Amino acid sequence: MIGLISATAAGAAARDRLAAAWPERTRVYDGPVGEAVRAAFAECGQLVCFLATGATVRLIAPLLGDKASDPGVVCVDEGGRFAVSLVGGHGGGANELAREVGALLGAEPVVTTATDAVGLPGLDTLGFPFEGAVASVSRALLDGEPVTLEAELPWPLPPLPTSPQGSYTIRLTDRAVEPGEREVLLRPPSLVVGVGASSGAPVEEVLGLVEETLREAGLSVRSVAELATVDAKSREPGIVAAAGRLGVPVVTYPAEELAAVEVPNPSGAPLAAVGTPSVAEAAALVSGGELLVPKRKSERADGRPAMATCAVVRRPARGRLAVVGLGPGARDLLTPRAADELRRASVLVGLDQYVDQIRDLLRPGTRVLESGLGAEEERARTAVAEARKGHAVALIGSGDAGVYAMASPALAEASDDIDVVGVPGVTAALAAGAILGAPLGHDHVSISLSDLHTPWEVIERRVRAAAEADIVVTFYNPRSRGRDWQLPKALAILAEHREPTTPVGVVRNASRPDESSRLTTLVALDPASVDMMTVVTVGNTATRDVAGRMVTPRGYRWQESTQVSTRAGDQEPPQVSSTRGSTRASTQEEAR
Repeated sequence: MIGLISATAAGAAARDRLAAAWPERTRVYDGPVGEAVRAAFAECGQLVCFLATGATVRLIAPLLGDKASDPGVVCVDEGGRFAVSLVGGHGGGANELAREVGALLGAEPVVTTATDAVGLPGLDTLGFPFEGAVASVSRALLDGEPVTLEAELPWPLPPLPTSPQGSYTIRLTDRAVEPGEREVLLRPPSLVVGVGASSGAPVEEVLGLVEETLREAGLSVRSVAELATVDAKSREPGIVAAAGRLGVPVVTYPAEELAAVEVPNPSGAPLAAVGTPSVAEAAALVSGGELLVPKRKSERADGRPAMATCAVVRRPARGRLAVVGLGPGARDLLTPRAADELRRASVLVGLDQYVDQIRDLLRPGTRVLESGLGAEEERARTAVAEARKGHAVALIGSGDAGVYAMASPALAEASDDIDVVGVPGVTAALAAGAILGAPLGHDHVSISLSDLHTPWEVIERRVRAAAEADIVVTFYNPRSRGRDWQLPKALAILAEHREPTTPVGVVRNASRPDESSRLTTLVALDPASVDMMTVVTVGNTATRDVAGRMVTPRGYRWQESTQVSTRAGDQEPPQVSSTRGSTRASTQEEAR
């Protein structure tokens, strides 16, 4: 919960905006400011104080205990200009909260944590349990001292500026080892513990078995990702409570699925009880991985039969491939999600000119694999191969990576052994449409005129279908030095079905510094003025030039009624009763 505190009317106005936007996340603390801060500090995980930083510092200073447990505190000035991460930048999440508050209130987030300030990920913010000399190793990274990354498991990590040899170490391991004096241990969620339990098995027996098994195998309990069992045991109190104490979820599987898993130690007892010859081993192995510890039974001091079993599997690391659309070129049209993925990736794959657009957004240590035009297949294969090695990979494309870009070849290459995330971007057609006016206000289609990958016969058939269907057409890749006849041919096909005066919008380098655009007609367009950096949008029979803007009417009936009334000289508004149903239908169409 986020506690909200303010002292003035101006602060209360901003506070209420935050409370309205996050009703489930926030709680407003009224009354004297000192009492409100003390109450929120004790009850909330984070605070946003709409106060001067000096006042906030004096109020929270007596309350501070340990940075690992203190709430994160963000201070917003009463003018709403800055959101300052004051306390608990990493551990309390104040850095991220300052960015969220800033985005919501239009304030500039102020983050002074050293790693964040220079673009390095904090070792305590990677999402892994950690042990060791975080402060010393982080300082070494900041000072440019050699830090070695020892990844015993291939697990996706953000970029870190590490060296082959160094006096400081970051070790990614699930083994139960102690960190050295200049070492940080990162614990990946690599272990799955399969558990079986008789009805009524006490939590102490289940948890004791799991912890003892891991300890004897030399494995860290902090790398346990989940407890896995059969569906019939999904609510078994001892298993549920053990998972709760470990801080991991309980994952269950149907008995018939577990019965199909080959295990080294099947048994008739679970087969009779829950319908599968193995619970612990099968549940641990069902998603794949290496069986590190076969089935073990608990031992009871009173000599009675064991009530719990467990087995341990190291699951294979899954690399991560983010296919990222960069938008049409302008930095402010690059989405925040895309920027986050670029900072998250340890490996970036892309066309050299696109890499140059966003190189400044990459974190230190990012490995960049760039290539020139015509190497799309190579880039797709490279990105998937790097993800299969366990890396966090970003494959970039202009516009939306799924539209005439890299998502299609990459996903055709990828299998289910990696995680794939798609990050949408603003397409060239959308950017050009916004510049021209509203040419895509009704049904529209995009067609690439490049026949490098698609036979011209197929392209021509699609152009003719769009022409006959009276659909607005946006042409990608309309003309190059080696392809100068396709655009005139496509325009001629459209001209068979549309008037010579049909509006045509031409936009070159949409959203970039040398952007240019013009509105012409089907008969007046000179194909020689078009190149590969141009998007050509041809209207349908309803598209109009309205005050120099290209507009394709949506076809609202209320708009038609208004136009009819205006032409008739009647200034009265149209009757609501005659248009209410069509207005609602149009609104519903828009919402879809």
